[in-house]
Amino acid sequence: MSTVDERVPCAGEMRSCAAAFVARVTARNRLPLDYSVASLRVVDFLVDGVRKGGADREQARETLIGLGAYVGEVLVRRAGAVWVDFDAEQRAYFGQPVGVRMPDGRVWNPVGKVHNRFEAGGPEESLQTFYLMLHGRARRAVA
Repeated sequence: MSTVDERVPCAGEMRSCAAAFVARVTARNRLPLDYSVASLRVVDFLVDGVRKGGADREQARETLIGLGAYVGEVLVRRAGAVWVDFDAEQRAYFGQPVGVRMPDGRVWNPVGKVHNRFEAGGPEESLQTFYLMLHGRARRAVA
């Protein structure tokens, strides 16, 4: 995995990062960014538009972080996740300093998932599908 981007806000700042991103984007466009699961299709569309517009990863960095914060905030609001600062091992694995912890204890990297969508595109990197695959999945008890 690549080095950790230390310019990504910490867990305590991600909610306000998502809100600022939504305010900035919806001030210019009438996009349904309402933190619903359905709005993640809009995020897929936005990431694809940034990629098709020819921006490289560094040029798109702030937008991708804002979109990642938004995706994480959907997980917080709709699936009961909480923002967490990753420990050193998680930072090395995910390449990001922050993510979300689901109610079952699993941690996920929404900022990294947005970067994956940007780099690879395609339906296998859909952010709406990411949510649908995570929500409701729980660890099985070991007998």
